[in-house]
Amino acid sequence: MLPHRHGVRGSCGKVVSALLTLCLTGTALAQTATTRTDAPRQIEQAVEGYLRDNLQREAVRQRWQGMQAHVDTSLPASAVRLPACSQPLQVRPSGEAPSPLERQRLEIRCPAGAGWSIDVTSQANVSLPAVHALGIIERGQLIGREDLKLQRINIGKAPRGYFNRLDEVVGKAAKRRIRAGQTLTPALLAQPLAVKRGQPVKIVASHDGIEASTAGEALGDGRTGEVIRVRNVRSGKVIDAQVLDEGVVTSTF
Repeated sequence: MLPHRHGVRGSCGKVVSALLTLCLTGTALAQTATTRTDAPRQIEQAVEGYLRDNLQREAVRQRWQGMQAHVDTSLPASAVRLPACSQPLQVRPSGEAPSPLERQRLEIRCPAGAGWSIDVTSQANVSLPAVHALGIIERGQLIGREDLKLQRINIGKAPRGYFNRLDEVVGKAAKRRIRAGQTLTPALLAQPLAVKRGQPVKIVASHDGIEASTAGEALGDGRTGEVIRVRNVRSGKVIDAQVLDEGVVTSTF
């Protein structure tokens, strides 16, 4: 029994040794494979961090709300042959891309030892909640919150613009008929009319701190800031006047 059992142990020992050898070889291969993929992984992470930092700054500048982003990076085939870098990679633009939403050409550099550098291209895809028409909005209609909904869009594919917040749209008027589900853009909207043709208006004028007003009649439609023709009811004189507020204008002279 003992010799048999020793024989079994001896046989098992050889098997175990063989398995260990195979395991060590496999581990070495796995480590080699990992080394080969570490550099590409490091590059992708460095690029993503660089672009996300740029996007965060842009989000603050543009007052974006609810930003979501993912980064697509194209690596050259030579990236898999690069050794892993023991120091943080350095990223700098190698092309002109005024907006972080545009495709970026970047140079990635490993500063460790002899180092290496490689050029990559990357595209950040950013989505934001954008204001859409909940139902049909007729031309000239004043828009309320009940007419709107928020739905995500890829803003890089919205060349006509968009609105990120409901309060940017509420109170404006539709320039034309807007279909249900349509993304609202600046070209579709206008400030509501503050003065309508034929409407009585107050004409105000000030000079050296003294303000005077008189009654007038609007001869055209006008939004705040626009200049329209107005008839002075008392004198009958027609003047150019700038719309200040609803029903209020001031002489441009």
